[in-house]
Amino acid sequence: MSYKIEERGTPNTLDYRIYIKTSDDKVVSPFHDIPLFANEEKTVFNMVVEVPRWTNAKMEIDTKDKMNPIKQDIKKGKLRFVNNCFPHHGYIWNYGALPQTWEDPSHTDKATECMGDNDPIDVCEIGYKVHKRGQVIQVKILGTLALIDEGETDWKVICIDVTDPLAKDLNDITDVEKHMPGFLNATVEWFRVYKIPTGKRRTSSASKVNSRTRRLQPASSNKPTSSGRTCRITTSRITVA
Repeated sequence: MSYKIEERGTPNTLDYRIYIKTSDDKVVSPFHDIPLFANEEKTVFNMVVEVPRWTNAKMEIDTKDKMNPIKQDIKKGKLRFVNNCFPHHGYIWNYGALPQTWEDPSHTDKATECMGDNDPIDVCEIGYKVHKRGQVIQVKILGTLALIDEGETDWKVICIDVTDPLAKDLNDITDVEKHMPGFLNATVEWFRVYKIPTGKRRTSSASKVNSRTRRLQPASSNKPTSSGRTCRITTSRITVA
């Protein structure tokens, strides 16, 4: 399945929206309709790009609006941008979410001892390309990072575009450190400090970046979705129903 985007409104305004459409112009929800898995073997995942690398606008899937378009986050009536924290500029990866996933706010994670943040699971794609907002790409999962953000569990999944030249050499987190030395440390540091310029405390890291090893099995959830499917990530497995 291929997808395209439709932009409505003007970027950097309150009305700006990005809708995702199929090749036959049908609007679909990146939260509910795009499959989590991109292959029958369930080894490749779909990722919805919300924020291209090196940009600052904090874009995210609107989980409450009809068809869940991507929009810029708002706080106190103002559009949100992440600050540049030296030596970084904007987001240092392509940042987005796994479709049909959700961090359960009623579930206490064993790694963090905190509830989920009520959002789709976040993804950091570390390949060389700068992807576009709303683009749906296929990725290989390499590892996870557990964060505690303002008292809530906020997992970050580290992955790489399967078409990236390095994808064949990266199969877990140890490979990332081998082929991209220092990048994982930069990732952890970015998440710890990016909110400091706004007057907030450093974000806590509840774990080191862990290997991608996960088991897939059914899980129940009370989160309503149009497709009846949801996914919750824990310290030991990704669960999908």
